[in-house]
Amino acid sequence: MKDELASLDIGNQVRTLRNRRGLTLQDLADLTGLSKPNLSQIENNLVTPPIATLLKIATALGVSIGYFFQADNQDSSIVVTRRTDRYGVAKGPHISHIGYQYEPLAYPKVDKSMEPFIVNMEEREPDAIVYNNHRGEEFVYVLEGRLEFRCGDNIVLLDEGDSLYFDSVVPHGYRGIGGPAKTLVVIFKES
Repeated sequence: MKDELASLDIGNQVRTLRNRRGLTLQDLADLTGLSKPNLSQIENNLVTPPIATLLKIATALGVSIGYFFQADNQDSSIVVTRRTDRYGVAKGPHISHIGYQYEPLAYPKVDKSMEPFIVNMEEREPDAIVYNNHRGEEFVYVLEGRLEFRCGDNIVLLDEGDSLYFDSVVPHGYRGIGGPAKTLVVIFKES
């Protein structure tokens, strides 16, 4: 399994797309609702953006989130991603604020409506949960461990084999309970 975040170079991809579209960093901040310093850190590969943040950036730049994970522009009606070809995103000390590590499962497919990920949620305290939101819907299935999901005033505990489907426009966050939780997450991004 590949672990090199640098090999993805998400930051350079964001900068290249932004420049190609003639946008300043402030323009992208205005379009995404993200801060200019945060975007600068992402473009310089100092932080790994959470999935929801990357979705906002992708939407503002007119690409799908899958654009950032592909090695080449393979477009096919059938895409196979072998376990040995998957790689983790958001690993390392510079991204500990996110609280999870994610692996894109269908990155070779260019234009798709859904984005599936294996997401490993860290165990953390409730006040350390990072909340995100994005347009669309999200499905979570707990493969291993126990997960706490928070959305507004709702707190839902999910055990292995439990699933959750929700409108992801509402700020939401997760944390592993009693250890990390491994999940399958499928994000549907509205156009």
